[in-house]
Amino acid sequence: METLIVAGGSVTKNFLNQILEQHHFDDSIAVDKGMELFLDNVCKPDLILGDFDSAKPEVLRLFREETKVIIMEYPPEKDETDTELALRIAIERKATKITLIGVTGTRMDHTLGAIQLLGYGLKRNVECILIDEHNRIRLVQTDVKIAKNEQYGTYVSLIPFSPLVRKVTTKGMKYPLVAEDLPCFIVRGVSNEIVDDIGEISFEDGLLLVIESKD
Repeated sequence: METLIVAGGSVTKNFLNQILEQHHFDDSIAVDKGMELFLDNVCKPDLILGDFDSAKPEVLRLFREETKVIIMEYPPEKDETDTELALRIAIERKATKITLIGVTGTRMDHTLGAIQLLGYGLKRNVECILIDEHNRIRLVQTDVKIAKNEQYGTYVSLIPFSPLVRKVTTKGMKYPLVAEDLPCFIVRGVSNEIVDDIGEISFEDGLLLVIESKD
């Protein structure tokens, strides 16, 4: 089951509509202010959750009074972020693939926190993808192939997410790596480009952030 999570970061209604047109989602969760993006949309979320510290009260009231959308409210003082709660609940609702939008923006702590949450899904064998208007981000522990005609933008960057990613090899890329170790704190894998029909990334061990991006 594919699930969409929409938070209240830097995301526009046009981008949400674009995502909805390009993908079919079986379940959708609006996180706090993210519910506002659904106001003028024919598609309503299946679930709204959060502490609602950033959402407009009148929008929350509208969803409560004029729709049948399930609403789960949490106290502002809690251990988990609203996005983490949404991810956990999506997995409880049997998601097998989760797309997150609206989780990046001006707050770098929130952006880094959202990237960390990709590991929550990975540990539970649930594919999680973070998308904004310039980036598609995945956390992987197995080999990856990216078709050039399906890539998200121009660049592909490989960022170690464990102390060491061992024996990284890339094929079909402008700057090839051949069984090279990528340790943390060295940005050897940034801004590569796919030059063949398929870009291939393989490695023996570790956790790797794969970031497809465009200016």
